[in-house]
Amino acid sequence: MEIKNVTFIGLGVMGYNMAGHLKKNNFNTTVYNRTSSVADKWVDEFSGMSKSTPGEASSDAQIVFICVGRDEDLVSVMEGDNGIINNIKENTIIVDHTTASADIARKYYQKAKDKNFHFLDAPVSGGQAGAENGILSIMVGGDEKNFQIAKPVMTSYGKTIELIGPTGSGQLAKMINQICIAGLVQGLSEALSFGKKANLDMEKVLQVISKGAAQSWQMENRYRTMLKGEYEFGFAVDWMRKDLSICFNEAEKNGASLPVTKIVDRFYEEVQKNGGSRYDTSSLMTLVDD
Repeated sequence: MEIKNVTFIGLGVMGYNMAGHLKKNNFNTTVYNRTSSVADKWVDEFSGMSKSTPGEASSDAQIVFICVGRDEDLVSVMEGDNGIINNIKENTIIVDHTTASADIARKYYQKAKDKNFHFLDAPVSGGQAGAENGILSIMVGGDEKNFQIAKPVMTSYGKTIELIGPTGSGQLAKMINQICIAGLVQGLSEALSFGKKANLDMEKVLQVISKGAAQSWQMENRYRTMLKGEYEFGFAVDWMRKDLSICFNEAEKNGASLPVTKIVDRFYEEVQKNGGSRYDTSSLMTLVDD
């Protein structure tokens, strides 16, 4: 099945560039964004098309990609007379890149079966830089057949793309991703603060330990800005707390214990109270770097 016509719904810091990569890879790309000026800017930059409603944007698409903020934002673009569901053609594949709950993924998978379209939950990891460079990791839940159709298109902006399992599995994998990040960033913050107080040359220290067992993406990509006290480089604290709340809700259902993650979430709450809601997640450093 040759895919030529695609739609991208949601042009935030991630979606803007993801949609741009689709157009650069010669897909006929139509976009929708709640703030129309952002869509106009995208059209000027990438020479695609924009429409005034999610439904209008999706009406001729073979695949509709979505990247919005929360469960309720997904509902707002999916439902209603001007929403995606009531305007797409039969057998359209919807690929949802929103970091959302596994429950809403299962809800729309079932709706898709009832209404003769298809749904994949496919949250991403890699941050704004990953979106800009087209090297995101994509965790997918859903049916193998639809995944195989959508995967070659997702390679426009994804480097590692894996079908994790049935519907909801992509969202569950993203929860694991966020749990890992929370603990890693807290440990890195404490380590950098410790090293500074010990009067070590932290550039030399990090050059050594970043090649050993302590290595992580967070270390390699954030230690310099953390040491400088700069926190304007990606995924915001507000969004991280949103994602962690999804993790906690799911843990209550499956019986998982997340003691460290809960502690780190409280630290992020402190960052918010200190005015750092829009700082990136490495801003945990602000609580230990006094």
